[in-house]
Formats: sequence, C-alpha cells, structure tokens
Amino acid sequence: MISITEKTLQDLQFPTVLETISDGCNTDIGKEKALQIKPFRDKEELMQSLMQTSEYVSSFQNNNAIPNHGFDAITHEIKFLAIEDSFLEVGSFRKIANLSATTNVLLNFLKKFDDYYPNLNARASRVELTKDIITAIDAIVDKYGEIKDNASPALAGIRQNMNLVRGKVNQSFGVALTQYNSLGYLDDIKESFVQNRRVLAVLAMYRRKVKGSILGSSKTGSIAYIEPEATLKYSRELANLEYEEKEEITRILKNLSNVIRPYLPLLVEYQDFLSDIDVVAGKAKYANRINGILPTITEERRLFFREAYHPILYLNNKQKKEVTHPQTIELKQENRIIVISGPNAGGKTISLKTVGLLQLMLQSGILIPVHERSETFLFDRILTDIGDNQSIENHLSTYSYRLKNMNYFLKKCNKKTMFLIDEFGTGSDPELGGALAEIFLEEFYHREAFGIITTHYSNLKILANELPYATNANMMFDEKSLEPMYKLALGQAGSSFTFEVAQKNGIPFGLINRAKKKIEVGKVRFDKTIATLQKERSKLEKTSLNLKEEETRAREESKKMENINTRIQQKLESYQELYDSNQKIIYIGQKIDDIAEKYFNNKNKKELIGEFLKIVEIENSKRKKATPKEVKAKVEKQKEVLAEVQVKVEEIRKEKKEKKLKPVVEKPKPILKVGDRVRMLDGRSVGSIDSIEKNKATVNYGIFTSKVNLDELELVEAVKK
Repeated sequence: MISITEKTLQDLQFPTVLETISDGCNTDIGKEKALQIKPFRDKEELMQSLMQTSEYVSSFQNNNAIPNHGFDAITHEIKFLAIEDSFLEVGSFRKIANLSATTNVLLNFLKKFDDYYPNLNARASRVELTKDIITAIDAIVDKYGEIKDNASPALAGIRQNMNLVRGKVNQSFGVALTQYNSLGYLDDIKESFVQNRRVLAVLAMYRRKVKGSILGSSKTGSIAYIEPEATLKYSRELANLEYEEKEEITRILKNLSNVIRPYLPLLVEYQDFLSDIDVVAGKAKYANRINGILPTITEERRLFFREAYHPILYLNNKQKKEVTHPQTIELKQENRIIVISGPNAGGKTISLKTVGLLQLMLQSGILIPVHERSETFLFDRILTDIGDNQSIENHLSTYSYRLKNMNYFLKKCNKKTMFLIDEFGTGSDPELGGALAEIFLEEFYHREAFGIITTHYSNLKILANELPYATNANMMFDEKSLEPMYKLALGQAGSSFTFEVAQKNGIPFGLINRAKKKIEVGKVRFDKTIATLQKERSKLEKTSLNLKEEETRAREESKKMENINTRIQQKLESYQELYDSNQKIIYIGQKIDDIAEKYFNNKNKKELIGEFLKIVEIENSKRKKATPKEVKAKVEKQKEVLAEVQVKVEEIRKEKKEKKLKPVVEKPKPILKVGDRVRMLDGRSVGSIDSIEKNKATVNYGIFTSKVNLDELELVEAVKK
C-alpha cells in the first residue's frame, strides 16, 4: 500500500523512534524486530497492528493485565534440532519447556479475555496450543535443568549403585583418616580435594608411610596429597559408573531430541509469537510515555492533527522539564497545500517534521500523540526534502541534489501522495530558484497532492495566496520581544523579520538602512506589510483571548446571581406561607374572642354553639376532602413508617442488651520478682529473672540473657494452671 524510501525515514528521524521502542522490549529478538519496523503495505494488517497496540495500552489501566511473556531465545536450539541425529543439552530442553509454558499461559489468557483483547487473541488463535512438549520434557528434566533419576530404569540403577559406592568411598576414607591422624602423619587441614577426588593432606616427611596413590603436593612441597589405598578400588568403580551414567544420559537426550524434533515448526512459531507480542508491548510502553492514541482512520482525503506533539522533542523536553508546544494542522481537498513562512528558529521545520513523522508512525502501526478527535487517511507515498543533502560522493551541490529530488517528486507525485519540503527553492539565485520553485509548487498543486513546505520566498507566499486550495501559514513571533511563540497560525503568510531580528542582535541601525536601500522597495514594503499584519493578528488574538476570559467570568457571575435569586425566591415563598398561616390563626383567634365576650355578657349557650359551628363550617369548606384511594394510600404510608420505626426500635433494644452484658474481667497479672521462672507471651523458651530495673527485666535463658518489658512476660506456673 505504501512506498517509503530510506531517505524519508532518515529525514523524519524514524530510526530514533524505533530505538526508543526497541529499548522497551524485554527480549533480544523483540529488540531486533522493533528496529526493523517498516510502514505496512496492507491496510488490514496495519489496522490489526494499531488495534493490538491500543489493546495492550488499555491493559495498563484495567485489572486484567497481560501476563509476563518474556523468554530465553531458542534460536541456537532450533538450528541444532534441524540437523538430523543431533541432540540438545539438558539446559536447552529447560528453555524449550519454559518457552512452551509461557506461550500456553498467554494463549489461554487471551482466549479467556477475548472481550478485552480481540485483536491480540486473533493473533494468538493462529498458534497451536499443546502441552505435549512440556509433558515430554518434564518427564526427563527437572525444574533445575538436571536429568531426573527416573528418566530411565538403567539410569535409576546406575545412580543407585553410584550412591552405594560413594558411601563405601567415604567410609573407607574415614577409616584411613582416623588411622593416619592418630599416628600424627596428617597436616592440620587433614584432607582436601584433588582432581575432584578426596585425598589426605599428609606431611611430606611421612608420605612413604601412608599407603595410597599420590595425586599432587602443595606449592611449598610440605604437604603430599594422597588417596588412601582402601579408597582407590571404590574410586575406580565410581569412575566406571560415572562413565556409564554419562553414556546413559547421552542416550536419553538423543531420544528426547527425537521426541521434540517433530515440534520444530511449532517451536519456531512459539518464538515468533512471543517476540511479536514483545514488540507490541514495546510500542505500547512508548505510546504510554508520549500519550499516544489511535486517531480515526478515514477514507475521506483529510488529515487533521489536533494538538499534535513531535514525539522525540516531547520526550527530550520532558527529560529537561521544558514545555513542548503542540500544533494543530489540517489538510483537506479544499486546503491541500500549506506554505509556512516566518523567521528562522521559529519552529517551521519542527511543524513540518511533526506531520510527516506522526503519519509515518501511524502507518507503521505506532500510536501517535494527538488529540482524540484527530483523524487522517492513509497515503501511498510520503516524499521528503529536508535539510542540506549535499552529496560529496556523487559530486552534487545542495541545489543539484534538490533538483534531482524534485525530479523524483514529479515522477511519483499524485493525489495519494504527501510531500514535505523544507526551505523550498533555496540553494540557487533567489530570483531564478524562486521562479523554478513556483513552477514545481503549481505542478504539485494540479496533481492534487497534499503537502507542507517552508520558505522565505515572497513569490511562493503570494502564489499560496492566489491558489484556491492552498493556504499560507506562519510561525508566530512576539512583536515586542521578537521571541518565537512556537505557534502555527493558518491563513496568513509570515514575515522573516530580517531587519527587526538584526536590529535586536545589535547590528547598527545605519547599516540596516543601507541594506534596505540595496533591495527593491516593493519587497521591503511587502515584508513590512506582512510583519504589520502579523503584529495586528497577534494583538487581535490577545484581545480575543481577553474577551473570552471576560465572557467566561461573566457567565460564572450570572450563574451565581441566578442561584442567589432562586434561593431568595424560595425564602420569600416560605415566609409568605408562614405569614398567611399566622394571619389565619390571628383571625380565628379574634372571632373566638368576640364569641367568648358575647357569651360572657348574655350567657346564651345556643348562640355560642351556633357561632362555633359557623366558624368550623367555614374553615372546613376551605379543606379538600380526601378520596378513599388517597385515605388508603395515607394509611399504607403510616403503616410503612410504623414498620420502619419498629425495626429501628428493635435494633436500639438489641444494642442496649449487648451493652448490659457483663464485660470480661481480665485476671490480674501476677507481680514478677527476681528468681521467677517466666517466658514471653508469644514465645516458648523458659528463663529466670536475674534482675528488674524500672519496667524491664533481665531474663536468663542459660546460653544468653535478654532484656524484656514486664508486660510481655508471664509466670510458667500461671501457664500450667
């Protein structure tokens, strides 16, 4: 799908990214594979690779972490197994068993958690799961990489005989050692080992009196190392058995090699699978460091990198604790070429490299540091012309090399191509080189290629302004300090600030004026106009930012006022309800007071009762009569409340009963004194108290003493009871 030249990879510093990913791999094979990462030619394979990396990144946050997949490489063992009648050493079989076990664990895990890691499991499902390899090896080799005694009946018999003979060797040697030591023939060290055999350290003057075989002497010659005569016979027998053991082990290893040899293709597949997962892990760790994500891959011809970081610059600045400025760049059918201008050291080349490197990383299956709403489509080619490519070997100047490169661009450039050119048109006469660069740019434009170029040439800035589907952009500069802001602004060309920067760096004003007179007035005016526009744009952006901040603050204040107003309204309503209730009570009270006064004067009970009934009827007429359904609901609610109250009451009663239970009375601790036999509360050793100072006792345990807090001791008699 994609064709990328080695020059493009170097121009965009892609090998530096691969080195960082390689450092994150655990195995040597994984590290080598990481360094060989190239852009994918097939879109389906690319998407699988990106999704696998994305799934592995997610494992850092969820509870189902992917198990360890580190392994010892078996490349050497694979080569040997491929040779007929060859056999492997014991340690090699242990490595093969561990590799098989690691693969089986990973295959089972990915199958179990297919919902979390569907793409990783899709890769794992192509690998056969079998325990036959592990079973065959475990039957012969133990976990320490040694041949088991029961690996074969013959080996079991040989090793049993070897143990018996070793016992006889040690017994006969012990008798000789005791005999000659009692005679005073031995040195202080008494014995030693020579040629892996146990020997007596005999003083040189007595060597003729000790029967046996002399195997050597000390450097000074004062000691002769002699194997006793009684031991010699058993040593020879042991040597014969060791030879038989070696022969039997060789036979066993040959048989085991023949058992494992049919699984050779599977072992190759196992190693390849684990190393692939190791590379995915390396890419995931790298993505974690640079906050890499998978943007949307679209079929539409659009590249939109929002808040994109150059990964190499980001990591370097992070190490130095410096700020990295993100860039937002968009290329689409209606805006397919961007011409970036502005002063040197303003970040033009970094912006250009950021787009190229991130696109290259993405098409190589590596997650990139952009905002989650970013999106892009896949290019067939990425063409670059960055830096001074002077070729001494081919006798090419910088400009000749660039022309040769442009010729290659013209052959390959089409609507599925992205081109990145730094300092477009430089290396020749500004007038002539600029004119040729203008023609190249028009050609790329008509072929509908996507591209970003950086330039100082005014004619290219003007052309970008005239072409409908091309646009100017500039790296912003602070108009006061003339310091770069490392921010890309689309829609307007940038001034090189040539004379302003020169003045800031101490070039005399008179010389600058003379330089201005040397060049065409139109160019100075054009550059000055651009510089003025940039300054105005910068001011407008600051004003816009201030207005946005003011608007945000105003919204916040408005919300606060609305909340306060709502609370005041609620309080007013509650006060009104309270006032109305009080007025009603006062009115009824006054009516009752009037009736009481009438009754006091005329003592007419009938009139009194009539007035009372009249008041009650008036008040009842204002009340709303509840329906049977509402009455029933009210009763049900009361029952629920009563039930809840009853439960709470029971709980309180239960707590009170528990509190009334008598607390457990601890037995008073006995007063300890000197001579008491004691032991520590959490120990078994019994000792006696020698002395007591303040709150500590010195306890004598016979072979040692210890100072212990009195609270940590108990009487032995108390324990027995």
